[in-house]
Parts: sequence; C-alpha cells; structure tokens
Amino acid sequence: MVHVKRMHGIRRSNKPKPPSSHRFAEIAIASALLTLAVGCAASRAPPASETQTGACAAAAPLAFVCNAERPEDLVRIPGAPWVIASGFARGAGLKLVDSETRTARLWFEGSPDQIEHDAAAYPHCASPPPVSEFTTRGVSFRQHGPHWGVLHVVNHGGRESIEVFRVDWGGEAPPRLQWNGCVPLGELVANSVATFRDGSVIFTVLTLPGRTITDFVRGENTGAVFAWRPSENMPRRLPGTELPGNNGLETGRDETSFFVVAFGSREVIKFNRADSSAPVARAQAPGFMPDNIHWDGDRLLAAGMTYDEPACGGVRRIIDGVADPMRCHRGYVVAELDPQTMQFRVIAYGEPNPAFNGASAAIILDDALWLGSYQSDRIATRRLPGAP
Repeated sequence: MVHVKRMHGIRRSNKPKPPSSHRFAEIAIASALLTLAVGCAASRAPPASETQTGACAAAAPLAFVCNAERPEDLVRIPGAPWVIASGFARGAGLKLVDSETRTARLWFEGSPDQIEHDAAAYPHCASPPPVSEFTTRGVSFRQHGPHWGVLHVVNHGGRESIEVFRVDWGGEAPPRLQWNGCVPLGELVANSVATFRDGSVIFTVLTLPGRTITDFVRGENTGAVFAWRPSENMPRRLPGTELPGNNGLETGRDETSFFVVAFGSREVIKFNRADSSAPVARAQAPGFMPDNIHWDGDRLLAAGMTYDEPACGGVRRIIDGVADPMRCHRGYVVAELDPQTMQFRVIAYGEPNPAFNGASAAIILDDALWLGSYQSDRIATRRLPGAP
C-alpha cells in the first residue's frame, strides 16, 4: 500500500524510534492508543445475564448477539431500544435487534403488510427484492417525525439498488417496517448510503467497473460518490469524489457537506455538497482502517480494523497480485471525528479476538459499545472503557 505510515503505537513489539519534530503528532496519537489498549484488555466482560452460551458464548471482553449474518452496518432508532443491522450475505436481509434482550430477528419478511409501494416517487421498481436473495450492506436512517423515519439500504440481492423503507415505532410493540420502493443502480455496486433532509440520496461505489480491491490497496482511485434526487431517473456521479476505495458515507448536520471514507488511504474526506470538485478537508485515521461512518447521537463515529496488526504480520499486503482478504483476526478501533476540526478522538480499542473479526461499524448504547462486522455471524458488544 502507498501513502500510509505504520502506527508504531499499535505494533507493541517494536522498539520506538527517536522522535523527530514531524512525528510528534503521530506519537501522541499512538500513545493514546496504547493507553486505551491497556484499558480495553483490563475491562471486565459483561455480566452473566448479558451473555449467551454455546456458539455465542462471550469471549472477554466481548459478548455477542447471534444470528446476525455478517452485520456490516448498524444504526439505532433514536430514543428506543432497537438496533437495525444489515446482512452482507445472500438472504441475510435486515435484522431488528432488541438491545435489552440482545436478540436479533429477521425484520423484512415480505408479507403484504410490509409492502406499501410509492409508485410516484419510485416508478422503476414495483416490488421489493425476493426475501431469499435480499443481501444488504450500508444502511442509513433519518428520523422525520417523533416516531417515524425513513431507512435506506444498499442491496445486492436480485438487483443492485438502494431500497427504501418507512419505519414507525412507539410504545411497547416492535417497530413497523414498510417497503416503499427503490433506486435501481444498474451496473453500479453501492457500498454505503446517506441522505439529506430534502430527500436527496448519495451513495458510494467502492470499485467502479474495471477497478479492483487490489487497485485501491495500492492507493489508486477506484470509486466515487453518486447522487440521486426523486425527480431524476438515474444516479449521477459527483465530480471530484474519486478516491482509493470509497467506503463509508455520512452527510453533514448543516446539510452543506458530506464525509467519505477512503478505505485504501485510511482517510475521511469532507466535501462541499454544492461543489464536490475538490475536498474541503482530510483526516487521517489513527492506526486503523475506517469502514463505516455514521452520526450516533451527537457523535460522528468511525470504526474499522487495526491497520498494522502484529498478529497478522503487519499491514495489509498484496500477494501474487491479489490483496490480502484480511481473514486473519485483527483488532479494531472506534473513533469520533470532529466535523469542524477534522481531528479524531479514539474512544475504544480492542485486541484480536478469535470469536470476532472484520469490525466495520459502531454505535454506542448507554455505556456499551456495539460493533458490526462484514465477516462475522454476530454483533459484538462490550462495556466502554471507563464505564462503571
């Protein structure tokens, strides 16, 4: 990979080099990561009442929510104990997770009461994807009223599309989900999705046709951001948003900007919504490979695997012309990004865990951290460092 530096604070077996003036900032971040690593290793696992047995038994400091089937992305419903998880496997669909009982169930089952097609807004897809093929990746939830909102979901099952659902919740009953339509993407394969209040949708494409994962591991631009409005037939590419592996995506709270993860260069790039021709600012992730990025309450959280992982022989490599698929278990980092200063603050760090790999998303519920994964069959949870 090019254009990246090793974070020696992650490689604890390395002897630190004498600092030079240009390395002070890097060393400060690495020191913070070391402190958090010690705290994470020492933190206790959730109490027995929060754990499961058998295949989903806790592996300290992590406990798990099973039956999630590669929950690549996570969002929570504001003010309610419900978490929405995507499923990056054929037929994995959407999962509704009860954070109190720590159980997950298939949410969209394709029943007639879950389908309410809005033909005026979405005339190009008259029916939802088959439940048996519904394969979801990035998700984005926007609240529009006290107890309702709209969920946008990247789908690879049966068609490449952004599927659109209305969500209603309140009281003791589980939230209600209704499919309203989709934005067909043709040959484009989306990764993440985000929305603006006016109904505009933006999404990332990790690798455009003809480009590969190996290309962005080399540091080459492979993807872009696309936009769609309800009045438009097809999505349009936003000029200037080409990056090495366009991955996670989120819109700015002021509606004038958006944030894109460049997976290949381990950056978050801020763009102006009105003119995307050049980045507004860049933030280098401290010691990890950010995957998804979302607003979680008032925090803009990014999560991903450790970049320079000693247990895996260091950084991601290209072997015989193919990028390492990163099946070796890596640790993870969750960090908050300040959207104004574009500075990261590390919230939690974890060592490699044989029961969980491929960390790709994070949310915080009370004093617990929840982690999604594009590889594992479960959601991981753990107490935040410093929580009682």
